[in-house]
Amino acid sequence: MRTGHLKAIGIMLLAVGFFSGMDAGLKHLSGSYPALQVTALRATASMPFLLASIAWSRAWHRLGVSSPLLYVVRAAVGILMLVSFIYSVSVQPLTESYAVFMSAPLMVAICARLFFAEQIPPRRWVAIAVGLLGVLVALRPSATSLVSLGGLAATVSALCYAISVMTIRLMSRTDSEHALVLWFMLLVCIASLALAAPHWQPIPPHDWPWIALVGATGAAGQYLLTIAFRLAPASKIAPFEYTALVWGLGLDAFMFGTLPVPRVFVGGAIIVAGGLFLIWDEHRTSVQPVTSPAA
Repeated sequence: MRTGHLKAIGIMLLAVGFFSGMDAGLKHLSGSYPALQVTALRATASMPFLLASIAWSRAWHRLGVSSPLLYVVRAAVGILMLVSFIYSVSVQPLTESYAVFMSAPLMVAICARLFFAEQIPPRRWVAIAVGLLGVLVALRPSATSLVSLGGLAATVSALCYAISVMTIRLMSRTDSEHALVLWFMLLVCIASLALAAPHWQPIPPHDWPWIALVGATGAAGQYLLTIAFRLAPASKIAPFEYTALVWGLGLDAFMFGTLPVPRVFVGGAIIVAGGLFLIWDEHRTSVQPVTSPAA
């Protein structure tokens, strides 16, 4: 394997670790604040880092937009994605939410067929079906409830992510990556602040370091992710995003003192197997890689 690819893999592992740290911060905050308020805090904490990045790269002239309505749609879907994910991690271990959310690449493939009429070979439909079967295993009814509400919320979040990817594919044809990120986060910030205002909870001083952690780790993860995808093809490094399950397991054990139930490991393994096959098959046939969750 090329040295550059090994470096990219190492950077990807760090990026996933930073994103997992951000999610741990979100889980901690979700124990004290409504999901909408945590969403607002997540977006607000990211703004200084986004503005600093734009200033550093002197990209102010690249912030024009061609279709404001698509930004509004993406922001609405993004808020639902964040709120549902934050609710998910607030009621169950990170690992359980990650296991279900890792179905996002499978849903991206389905949305690509629905929105862009992309041809999906039968073998990939089999992989998608297997992966979605893993979701059903992870959400399997128990003696106390029909399905896990946290798991359903993670499923909604993954579906919203897939729809968001479709809007990005449209918008990236004309708009820069700086515009895509900044205006999305600004709209999410404004809308979530407005929606959370009626039930806003005062923030004590001891929670501000957690908010800063969410902003810093989110920014660091995004920066490292960008570098990793520049150093190596997505097919080489995307599989390592599934190490989020390992990070989640460790954070659950050492920070929150919880562990997922056995069916989550089985369902997560099936979901990951389906996603890895999609990535491998995309690479083998030299087609544009399936977009992965962290991206």
